[in-house]
Amino acid sequence: MDMNNNDILIRLRYALDIKNTEMLEIFKLGGVDVTREELSKLMTKTTDSEVDDILDEESNECSNVMLESFLNGLIIFKRGKQKPKPGQPERPPMMIQDDRSVNNVMLKKVKIALSLTSEDVLDILEDAGVIIRKSELSALFRKEGHVNYVECGDRYARNFLKGLAMRYREN
Repeated sequence: MDMNNNDILIRLRYALDIKNTEMLEIFKLGGVDVTREELSKLMTKTTDSEVDDILDEESNECSNVMLESFLNGLIIFKRGKQKPKPGQPERPPMMIQDDRSVNNVMLKKVKIALSLTSEDVLDILEDAGVIIRKSELSALFRKEGHVNYVECGDRYARNFLKGLAMRYREN
């Protein structure tokens, strides 16, 4: 089963035990105003047959821009707002180029937000039953277009979020 942006949001929220008010604040920190009603729709799992019906009515799909804005907001929420260095733009450029890069960007930004080391990420994946080498992990963190860049598949993303839940919800 393919994971979509709504699944990522739902799993992240669960893993990090984020309350509704915090979700709204994180979106706002990322530059997106989301109402309670919109949040409720984003947090509702849908089956493929429901998706077609719902998309006809009103969309509750989390776009790539919306997801990345949430991830940027999560970094600010967890680590505080940083002043841009001279010559840097106020907002970082969007890193999600297309649907294929969503998981890589999610992995990178959650790693930053939670101040995780590569070792931490390897441990989190191992907790979820996935063992990869450090070189494989660094390929997932490369910039898209880099010669050693590797697309992060749903299996890694899903298990990373599962491992996060195991780590953050048990403590």
